[in-house]
Amino acid sequence: MYKLLLTVFLLMVCNLSLAAKTQENRVEVVDPYIELHTGPGRGYPIFYVAERGEIVDILYRQTDWFKVRTADKKEGWVSTNQLRMTLDPAGERLAIKEYGDKDFQARRWEYGAEVGDFSGASVISFYGTYHFTENISTEIFLSQVIGSASSSLLAGVDLVEEPFPEWSVSPYFALGTGVIQTKPKATLAQPTDRTDQFAHYGVGVRMHLTKRLLLRAGYRRYVIFTSQTHNEDINEWKAGFGFFF
Repeated sequence: MYKLLLTVFLLMVCNLSLAAKTQENRVEVVDPYIELHTGPGRGYPIFYVAERGEIVDILYRQTDWFKVRTADKKEGWVSTNQLRMTLDPAGERLAIKEYGDKDFQARRWEYGAEVGDFSGASVISFYGTYHFTENISTEIFLSQVIGSASSSLLAGVDLVEEPFPEWSVSPYFALGTGVIQTKPKATLAQPTDRTDQFAHYGVGVRMHLTKRLLLRAGYRRYVIFTSQTHNEDINEWKAGFGFFF
């Protein structure tokens, strides 16, 4: 089951990447130049300058940055502000869509990362979500738990209900299942690794921050079905950021 969930997660990530792809457009540089960065942010170095009159193709959008390709096949990232100063094939300033609350409500794909507490241990999670409707979505996640006595890897799938998708701060409820692999840290006894199934329920909120960025925070209650005489109950609190498309 763990391998199956991992495969599904990777497929969803690939689909999310495809969802970020924009319709390819060709634009002309009309400012003295535009700067191509090695990554989508001002912290990435500038490696090429496209001068006035050059033609570039727009490939992808990631928040306020666009991946472009020049006529001589150089690919880099250009900020929204600079790209607005180019001309489309009709000779008009390039129109760039701004994302708002209506796009947040109508989103289909979402992915992100969260950190938090897993019964006293640190946890980091990555998730991908597909919204069937404004109210119902399915989510898969991978979590790494690092504790003082052991570390664990969780893989799970959720069904999520969002009763008020039109709210910019929107509560949600989740119900799901998955598997957890626990690896005790080295001791004299050398205990064996353990793989168990779990079920969980959760509550949380999503808050639209700006454009395609959202904040998510929530609580989950896990029941781990062990081979021992009793099951384990785990409380988890997490918060993080996500992007939607």
